[in-house]
Amino acid sequence: MTSSRGDLVVTIDNHIGRITLNRPEKKNSFTVDMLEDWARALREFQRDERVRVVVVRGAGEAFCAGADLADIGEIDRTPLTNRKLMTDTVHQVARVVEDLTKPLIAGVSGPAVGAGMDMALMCDYRIASAAARFSEGYIRVGLVPGDGGCFYLPRLIGRPRALRLLWTGEFLAAEQALDWNLVDEVCAADEFDTRLDAFATQIARQPPVAVQMIKNAVRQSDTGDLRSALDLIASHQAVAMTTSDSIEALDAYTTRRTPTFEGR
Repeated sequence: MTSSRGDLVVTIDNHIGRITLNRPEKKNSFTVDMLEDWARALREFQRDERVRVVVVRGAGEAFCAGADLADIGEIDRTPLTNRKLMTDTVHQVARVVEDLTKPLIAGVSGPAVGAGMDMALMCDYRIASAAARFSEGYIRVGLVPGDGGCFYLPRLIGRPRALRLLWTGEFLAAEQALDWNLVDEVCAADEFDTRLDAFATQIARQPPVAVQMIKNAVRQSDTGDLRSALDLIASHQAVAMTTSDSIEALDAYTTRRTPTFEGR
């Protein structure tokens, strides 16, 4: 399935839901309409049983340069209007991501700046091309990080390094981003597409119920204690043991064949 929603391309193939920001001439900076379509696509992927993993990336040489200021600038600049723009439009993607139980992978082929960097940070796993660069950038135009940067960044790289990037707006090259745990993998530019697809395919081939339970348990551990985590995982395990996918996995393991999972 492929659908073009203005400047967003949404596809499903081999259990992978893909969102491609498709404004390469604008370094994939997003408009208000794109945010609406982006959030809608994530909601549809959450409901669609064919989708087991989601990949978001940019077309061309950039991931995302953040908001298209020409588009955003058309909105009346009053405090209440600006706040409503953030809460009702920009933040809707972050809120939908928070509700997404399926793995979300960012493929960062080039610059990720401002809200574009924040969009990568909110994903579960980030694969970067060696050509990727990261900058919060807001400070350079007299703004504060508007799409979760102050929330996600310290959790990934620690408070001092996060403050450094937020205060200075400096760029991090891909290898330094890897060293700082801002991204999870870096590959050569000519290997990027292959590696991104291979990793997404690897996850999509795992038993989907268990994959989503693992994501939920890891996410819950961010704010919970050990006893709560163990209690949650006991409930998850009790359900996982009864799934047909678990039975299929055990049989495939004992008979030395490749399992086929149905998400049940």
